[in-house]
Order: sequence, then C-alpha cells, then structure tokens
Amino acid sequence: MTTPAAETGGAAVRPSGGISSATGIGRMDTPYAVYKPYLPTELIGGSIPYIAGKEDEGVWNAAAQACGTERVHYCYTVDDGRCWYLATPSSALASNPDSWCPLASALPGNSEYWDKQTVYIYESEGAAGALRWDQDTGRMQIYLGGARTILPRIQSMEANFVTINAENAKPVPWKNRALNQERLARMLVKGMFYVGTLSIIFSLLVWVGAYALANNLTPKLDQARAVASAATNSLMVDAANALQVNTDKYLARIIALLNMNSSFGGVLTRYEVKDGKVEWTALIPSAVQPGQLHAKAIGMKDGMVEIEGTY
Repeated sequence: MTTPAAETGGAAVRPSGGISSATGIGRMDTPYAVYKPYLPTELIGGSIPYIAGKEDEGVWNAAAQACGTERVHYCYTVDDGRCWYLATPSSALASNPDSWCPLASALPGNSEYWDKQTVYIYESEGAAGALRWDQDTGRMQIYLGGARTILPRIQSMEANFVTINAENAKPVPWKNRALNQERLARMLVKGMFYVGTLSIIFSLLVWVGAYALANNLTPKLDQARAVASAATNSLMVDAANALQVNTDKYLARIIALLNMNSSFGGVLTRYEVKDGKVEWTALIPSAVQPGQLHAKAIGMKDGMVEIEGTY
C-alpha cells in the first residue's frame, strides 16, 4: 500500500516535528542546488540517547564505532529524546563529495518523514534503499541492494510505503567531524604563522629604531673629558705637594734633641709635627733646668721632670 505522499513525492506536511540537522560542518556555505542525491553502498542507521550539547560528539562516536573508522560522514535529527542518525564511511563518498542521501530526509523531523509505521523507499540507477522502524523493538533498520532484489522484499512487508522523490525533498547535507578538525587545525597553523611573522617584523622594526636612535644620540664626551683632565691634574698637584716634606730638617732636629737630652741624662719621648708646627717632650733629671733646653716643665714622671718644647 502506498500513501498519498508517494504520489506527490512525500512533500506533504509532516505530522511530527523533530529537530533537523540540515547543515553539514565545513559545507555551510554550499547551496542546496549543489548537492546531488546519492545512495552510498555502505550505509548504517541507528539512534542514541539525546544529551543536550553533546549531539555531534555522541553521533560521531557511535558512527565511528559502527563503521570502524573515525573518518565518517553522518547526519542526524533529534526526536522523542533520541538522536536518529545515518552514517557512512567517508571513503564511500570518494566519487560523490557534494552529495546527500535521500533516506536522510525520512529521519524524524525532516521533510519526508510521516511516522514510524511507514517504510521509506528510495531507488536510483538500479540501486535501492529503504528505511523503516521495527514495530517490536522500535529500532531503525536500513536495507540496501539492487532494486530488483530489495523492492520485492520490502513490498512484501505489511506496512505503508512512501517513495522518496529526491527532487522535492529538502537535502540533508552530511557532516564530517574530521574535516572540520583539519580545517580548524589549518586555521590555527595559519594564525600562528601570521602571528610569528608579525612578531618578527615588529622585532626588526624595534631593532632598527633602537639602532637609529643610538646613532642620533651619541653622547658629547668633550666636556666630560675636560672635567676629568682638570680633576686629574688637581690630584697630581695635591699629591706632589703632599710629598714635598722637609724630612732632612726634621731628622736633623731630632738628632740634635737626642744629643742634647742625652748630654743631661735625659730621654726624648715624643717628636710630632702638626700643621707645620713641631712639638716634642722629654724626661730630664730634676737637677737640669728646663730653660736650658728652651722648654717648660709640665710635670713629673718616674722621678724625672717631663718637659715640652715647641718651635
């Protein structure tokens, strides 16, 4: 039995409204007219529990496990708390990269979907495929094969049938997570290259600017050299003056004082030059008058008279 939708290509109003995944990752700017209907030779279908925000990851993971490869094309819709999906290995679309699977339009919420009691059929170029839900388990089933063998088998089932008209159905592009990740990786590498290039250019500009500034701001050392030379000359003069001491005169005076004191039995105890003035002290016997030595008594020490003289 065929429903009226079969005669109009299944374009009638849908009785249920699920959330449709109608745009493929990495192909969002491709118009619907570019997509061509194509039934892959390797196609799987199924459902997983719906987790908000995790739909793509969950469907991709399930499809990758079922297909045995991470490079898969998939599409899905959300209905009744589950994600209903179709998937195929990316290698199955090698000759049809800009294609879509008409059976995807029969997923809940898409343009050709009526209900889960209906069998949806698509036939093209001698190949046929069908999508149905098992009434006992509620699981989605996919049938693929030659039209001569598949169609009689499907039509023998006790169910309503809808033949999908790909020209009237709304295309459902495939999604490809691997392609999107590679595109993002290329964008990241390109961005890092541009940032690195800009950083090198900025560093070169800073270096050139610093070099030019250093050349323009060469310090004027002439005045500094003149000040340093004057200070050096002054130090040399002070050093020469410090070395000009009348050493011979002081030595002769010390010898004379030693001889004079020893002649009286005295002892010279101190001879000191302060600011060009000479002071000396000596110990002489009490029988000797300090005036004889042109000195004055300042006290007694060890039984002898301590005298002090200056000149």
